[in-house]
Amino acid sequence: MFIITAPSGAGKTTIVRHLVKTFAEELAFSVSATTRPPRVGEVHGKDYYFLTEKKFRKKIDKGAFAEWQEVYPGKFYGTLKKEIKRIWKAGKHIIFDIEVKGATNMKEIYGKKAIAVFIKPPSIEELLRRLRKRDTESNNSLKERIARAKQELTYENNFDLILVNDVLAVALADGEEIVRTFLQQAKTEALTKKKESKAKKKAKKEKKKLKASLKKTKKKKTKS
Repeated sequence: MFIITAPSGAGKTTIVRHLVKTFAEELAFSVSATTRPPRVGEVHGKDYYFLTEKKFRKKIDKGAFAEWQEVYPGKFYGTLKKEIKRIWKAGKHIIFDIEVKGATNMKEIYGKKAIAVFIKPPSIEELLRRLRKRDTESNNSLKERIARAKQELTYENNFDLILVNDVLAVALADGEEIVRTFLQQAKTEALTKKKESKAKKKAKKEKKKLKASLKKTKKKKTKS
């Protein structure tokens, strides 16, 4: 699984969408749940599962989340266990677009099964410029995001890889290379495990045959 995280405005969603499209046969996007209202163009069940706070809290109580966070006061985000099961059942690798603390938790849970990538802006000034350019936040909301982004940038060393998103085309190419390398490693490991499993089965079968042969020989000796 791929855990992609970043402060707001660093470009993780753009990068994740590109990777899902580029590796459509191998990857599937895990749709997170949130209590924030949808932005223009966002679709329930595709971009997020948009839930009321009451419904979100009910899911917490039922243990429906692999991880969840109250990112801003009254604004919850979480990864649903059913999403993970759905994608694994389809035989694909999961790609997550998660906020920083949630990504930290997911990495702790899944360890070596996951590769966690921190998308970093070239500078805090550029990050602030991108957040303001979005024009989707109120002044108070923007202040909250800026304050949190500054804090989240201190988490970068908690992750396996850091990808700097300065020039988007370069960042997308770097993201592709990370995924390609991981997929190749996963394929090699799967083949190795398959060979080991076959070898174990063969050894077990040979051992069984040997036991049967020895038992047969013992019976003949007893008769004679």
